[in-house]
Amino acid sequence: MSKIDKWLEKNTFHHGEFWDLLQLVRLKEKKGLRISLCIPTLNEEKTIGKEIIIFKSELVDRYPLLDEIAVIDSGSTDRTREVAAAYGASVYLSEDILPEEGFKRGKGENLWKAVYQLDGDIICYVDADIKNIHPRFASGLVAPLIHNDTIQYVKAFYDRPLAFSQGVRPSGGGRVTEILVRPLFSLFFPELTSIIQPLSGEYAVRREVLETIPFPIGYGVETSHILDVYMARGLEAFAQTDLDQRVHRNQSTLDLGKMSFGILQSFLRRMESFDLVEKLPQMSNIFRQFQAEGNRYEQVLKEIVEEERPPMISIPAYRRKFGRPAPGKG
Repeated sequence: MSKIDKWLEKNTFHHGEFWDLLQLVRLKEKKGLRISLCIPTLNEEKTIGKEIIIFKSELVDRYPLLDEIAVIDSGSTDRTREVAAAYGASVYLSEDILPEEGFKRGKGENLWKAVYQLDGDIICYVDADIKNIHPRFASGLVAPLIHNDTIQYVKAFYDRPLAFSQGVRPSGGGRVTEILVRPLFSLFFPELTSIIQPLSGEYAVRREVLETIPFPIGYGVETSHILDVYMARGLEAFAQTDLDQRVHRNQSTLDLGKMSFGILQSFLRRMESFDLVEKLPQMSNIFRQFQAEGNRYEQVLKEIVEEERPPMISIPAYRRKFGRPAPGKG
């Protein structure tokens, strides 16, 4: 049996294995763990209320698995923050967290700021646009971390159907995963191909891991996390949970192209930092696409710069808040 096969057998779960939430809560309390749920948002008023209702009623009030539910918002212009607060979430503007570090617009920025703002030993990230939200989107991800102290980082995977699938499922990721990320992993990091959906927006991670890795503020955050954790801790640090199905809005092919461009920047930067390639040539940050009007074709230029936030452990305010020594000390 190959290493990948062994890992898949041992570290791949189905959320149904963790149906006993009362037992899970007892084990969490026995281990003295605090768990925070972070929902990063930007103009999600249509779905954020239902998510908070489900998580709060089932995983806070009925089964106290989550110690806090927090929305980290990028500056929504709709009623996202008002709706989230009305249903009981703690709501924070990303720009108000660590203001001395400034504010950069992007999902990765919200995820990074959450490491400072939230108190949990485990932080579970869940996207805000899930139409079929269910408690399993949090419980199924934190459960492997509660049960197994060696697991550090748990990714979600699921069907993402336009219509409900039947029979044998083609278990793969989204379009960017299958067209870009999986080929790159197959070429350079074959073991990481065992992670079925590396770009899923739902994952749970131990604080001691999150605080030590950089966060791209844009599209490259999930890919970069996986590469950084893998290089530091190996495949055994990961696990994944089948959440059955996720229904959400689909992005256009043009938007997926922008996402791929950002991911590729982060991937190549890590190839260089890991000394897996010689020094890369200067790369353009301008992504070029076309739009047509009649017989006239126009190139559309978009600057996409995958800026990165440093590991949170390098931020003095974070070390003071959580009593952490400076990197390389203590």
